[in-house]
Amino acid sequence: MITAWLLLFAALLLILANGLFVAAEFAFVTVERGAVERAAEAGDAQAGRIAKAQRHLSFQLSGAQLGITVTSLVVGMLAEPALSVLLKPVFTGIGLSDGAARAVAVVIGMGLATVVQMVIGELVPKNWAISRPLQVARAVAAPHMAFSRACRPLISFLNGSADRTVRAFGIEPQEELGHARTPAELVSLARHSAKAGAIDEESATLFVRTLGLGELTAESVMTPRVDVAALQRDASAADVLNLTRATGLSRFPVYTGSLDEVTGTVTLKDALAVPPARRGLVRVGELAVPPLLVPETLPAERLLDQLRRLQPMAIVVDEYGGTAGVVTVEDIVEEIVGEVQDEHDPADTPELVPLPPVDGRPVWAADGRARTDQLEAIGLHAPDGPYETLAGLVSGLLGRLPAPGEQAELPGWRFTVEAVDRHRTSRVRVERTAGDHRFGDDEDGTR
Repeated sequence: MITAWLLLFAALLLILANGLFVAAEFAFVTVERGAVERAAEAGDAQAGRIAKAQRHLSFQLSGAQLGITVTSLVVGMLAEPALSVLLKPVFTGIGLSDGAARAVAVVIGMGLATVVQMVIGELVPKNWAISRPLQVARAVAAPHMAFSRACRPLISFLNGSADRTVRAFGIEPQEELGHARTPAELVSLARHSAKAGAIDEESATLFVRTLGLGELTAESVMTPRVDVAALQRDASAADVLNLTRATGLSRFPVYTGSLDEVTGTVTLKDALAVPPARRGLVRVGELAVPPLLVPETLPAERLLDQLRRLQPMAIVVDEYGGTAGVVTVEDIVEEIVGEVQDEHDPADTPELVPLPPVDGRPVWAADGRARTDQLEAIGLHAPDGPYETLAGLVSGLLGRLPAPGEQAELPGWRFTVEAVDRHRTSRVRVERTAGDHRFGDDEDGTR
């Protein structure tokens, strides 16, 4: 009987050792590497050991697996017979035969050993390590790494055998987890962090927009040709001031003949530098500087660099050599931080304005120039097509240039053309129509 209790005590110690290996396995995988490196740089010796373990993660995990396997096997060898010996008198005492009592005791002993092993040796350390990865990693790093060093030859043999097997399937084993993240993964991380309250929504949105800048081109951020305010080369400095008052802009392309022949750019500052008495006489061609010409396909990041280094306005040229539009630093900044309003800007109508709901369904007044990716903010995911704006989407759905009052639909959405300016849809009423998208209950929380 004493021997059975000693075996049971030894099994309990092995279960605790099993828990240590399980905790180490989960802690080393889930602990945030940046936090470990910061602590190690601050002189934390335990964090230094954790960082070393993460640099040789495959070896350390193999050590944990070896420890788990060995302790689990030995626990079974010790606990089940010990429990059966301790439980057998209980069942013989209630009238079972010696053979039946032994069989029942073995079954129940196996069940009890399995439950204790799973709960104490597996689930509790796993949940603890996931909940407090750095704290657990600090606690288990030293004993686990000591075990791994002691068993290095065996672990190396087993790990090498596994690596050769994996390579046979055309996969190259990795010693540590990759910690680099793709833009899509970073976007997902930022959104989940905002939902969890780790960062505020505005910071997450700013971060996501900044990452999205790499997917934009000059064509997607430019002011299109039809909206460009420009001046003939023979216009006067006074015309620059007048156009500024009318548009709220301070920089203009200068052209000869047509907008496809841009010869320079002129600024309000240039015109104001001309004495008032001479502003009607000095031509903008004399004030203009050579234009910065960029292709439509130029990535927005490289475009921003050129605008910062060379001049703050660029003329976007299409593949045929014609003027497609203009782009400024402000256009790119607005892609990141949203609409920027300064003292020179007119009070433009926002691109998406919530209206009172109709029958409990959300409604917006939208600018036709709103880009399709901006519409995702209200849960509208436009199908792929040869368009970039809401106006282009509506025209594509109708198959013609729309007239005021015409409607187009997508599953769950209705678009009503409210205004057309020079053959272009300028204002659109956007309504949700799907029965499962009631106002206030949509999946993205838009209200």
